[in-house]
Amino acid sequence: MKATVYNLNRENAGEIELSDDVFGAEVNEDLLYEVLKAQLASKRQGTSSVKNRAARTASSRKIYRQKGTGNARHGAVSAPTFRKGGVAHGPKSRSYAYRPPRKMRLGALKSALSLKAKEGRLTVVDAFELEAIKTKALAQVFGKLEVGTSAVVVDASTNEKLRLSARNLPTHLVLPPEGVNLYDLLRHEHLVLTKAAVEALEARFSGKKANGAAKGDE
Repeated sequence: MKATVYNLNRENAGEIELSDDVFGAEVNEDLLYEVLKAQLASKRQGTSSVKNRAARTASSRKIYRQKGTGNARHGAVSAPTFRKGGVAHGPKSRSYAYRPPRKMRLGALKSALSLKAKEGRLTVVDAFELEAIKTKALAQVFGKLEVGTSAVVVDASTNEKLRLSARNLPTHLVLPPEGVNLYDLLRHEHLVLTKAAVEALEARFSGKKANGAAKGDE
């Protein structure tokens, strides 16, 4: 499939051939859900924890004799039935992370990229070269590109001017090609790619290297 290439003033700068395997794949909503669920689960801290009976600091002396008092049989004040006693079957620190198979992760990422292209929310620019590190100037560029609401911008990690200029824009995110992920694609409205980023993404899915860059871990 072909896409129009723009400059930073949204003027036509030619065309680029996008891989149908990456940007024209069938959108699998079930796959998007499963991989996104796994990515969000991996973000959970899992630090909730309570003290059980063994962890409470309390006397282990038997409260009263076993028989003859008319009370229930208790062994210690650390039992869960007592105030300030241990918690029975409470939460403990754990990891919620799990990793779907690689084919699922790649398929979900292709679906997300194809969804952006299908809905007309994919913009390809020739290059993202800024004169200086300035957030206001970058916001004006996003306005010209018609992606001012929220966007993921993908360019090489060496583009420090772009990365530093975007730090104070809460609805925009700059990622290198190897850092493109499903969660960030779905939570932003637009996707902006440079020509170099398109080449790197297509190489990432093919398993090859683009311009000497190592293959990213999907």
